[in-house]
Amino acid sequence: MKEIEQKLAGEIKRLTNKTFKFDERIREGWFSAVYFLKTKQIAEKQVPDNYVTMQFFQKEHAVLCGTDEAIALLHTFADQPETLKIHALKDGDKVAPYESVLTVSGAYQQFGYLEGLIDGILARRTSVATNVYNVVKAAGTSGKQKPVIFMGDRDDHYTQQAGDGYAAFIGGSTAQATHAMNEWWGREGMGTMPHALIQMFRGDIVAAAKAYHEVYPNDDLAALVDYNNDVITDSLKVAQEFGKDLTSVRLDTSRTLVDKYFLRNHHLMGTFDPRGVNPQLIFALRKALDEEGFQHVKIMVSGGFTEDRIREFEELEVPVDMYGVGGSLLKITIGFTGDNVLLNGTPSAKEGRRYRPNPRLEEVHYYGEDNE
Repeated sequence: MKEIEQKLAGEIKRLTNKTFKFDERIREGWFSAVYFLKTKQIAEKQVPDNYVTMQFFQKEHAVLCGTDEAIALLHTFADQPETLKIHALKDGDKVAPYESVLTVSGAYQQFGYLEGLIDGILARRTSVATNVYNVVKAAGTSGKQKPVIFMGDRDDHYTQQAGDGYAAFIGGSTAQATHAMNEWWGREGMGTMPHALIQMFRGDIVAAAKAYHEVYPNDDLAALVDYNNDVITDSLKVAQEFGKDLTSVRLDTSRTLVDKYFLRNHHLMGTFDPRGVNPQLIFALRKALDEEGFQHVKIMVSGGFTEDRIREFEELEVPVDMYGVGGSLLKITIGFTGDNVLLNGTPSAKEGRRYRPNPRLEEVHYYGEDNE
């Protein structure tokens, strides 16, 4: 977890307006709750000289993400953003329950209508970053940190990929599945072969791997081996064909299937759940590869992996080298709240809320017209 902890120590460079692609309809309030828009108009007409401080927090131990995006939103759509006073923690900071992560000070009508958008940005980004962090932490339970590949492209609307990929990066994922997931920090997506490629060769894993290797000779060769539901047989086939050129095999067996290895070894049945990618199958695969001299071939697993399932595998010391995780990382588990806590310099929060100064907050200056 050392590299991840370094990220969380604030070593990630802040992103600026140039990183984000906002919908211009934000400016006209299209995505804001109507009561915020009405309050903006009332403030302009009835109390234009107000000066408020809005404070944002959440209620969990979390890995913060989304502050740079929220700041860019304010710098893009607030009225006279250069006059706002903004203080924020950094993406990647660990935060405690009720800790203030962002404060914005200015006239309410300058930025108040953006409150809900900021809450939503912080909630989604922080949820994904925290989910990924917890999964990566689980993948190191055995004492050896295993890479976690973020494969959330099929689990949500494609427009979420860039932000989710960045949040996954903040949380500690090693690689992301699409180019969009990497665009905010200038990398490319990582991927090998899907089941569709093997189908093109009528289930012939060796032929599919040869085609992949010929077209992408500089890529690490990672073979998907569950297409025929016989992962040990197919793993040995590609290993024998490619030898040292085979980097890894990936298992993505459906949770409803029992691999043919167990159908050939009935004596193993009855003491565990043989469906899907299970520990006993991985142990058997590792043993088969090693006995044939393929100790260098790594094993990657995917398909329905969660923090708890990964921790279980690690506690059992299942010989997995990499985890591919998708849908479980996109659950929104953390909600943010924005409160006006100061009015014209004096405490003025609703009952049960109060101004919570945080010495960790850093002042963020306006980026300027060039958005740098």
